[in-house]
Amino acid sequence: MHESAMIDSFVQIIEDKVKEYPVKKVTKIKLKVGKLTCLCPGTLAACFETVAQEKDLLKDTVLEIEEVPLKAKCKECGQVFLVEENKFFCPFCQHPHIQIVAGRELFIETVEVE
Repeated sequence: MHESAMIDSFVQIIEDKVKEYPVKKVTKIKLKVGKLTCLCPGTLAACFETVAQEKDLLKDTVLEIEEVPLKAKCKECGQVFLVEENKFFCPFCQHPHIQIVAGRELFIETVEVE
């Protein structure tokens, strides 16, 4: 389960960062997770709930996960399109030479604190 390891890493990053400030608690965390990461938002949320219960800093923290769709740009015709059903070719000209332009994201976008 990669989701558990990712949540552990995110929590460690947040804990390390908030030590620099007079923070009582984290109220909200927003993650951006690209479709190509193959991480399940529901599983990430469940893992976070388990970890958050053990941390005073994270109790009652709202986790918001924005899933970024997989988009590509055709190197032949220049069209930008959603990659659906693992079809890694341009749906406009059928060319196989594409460049992924979105969907690889995996980062903490914001952390709100009190």
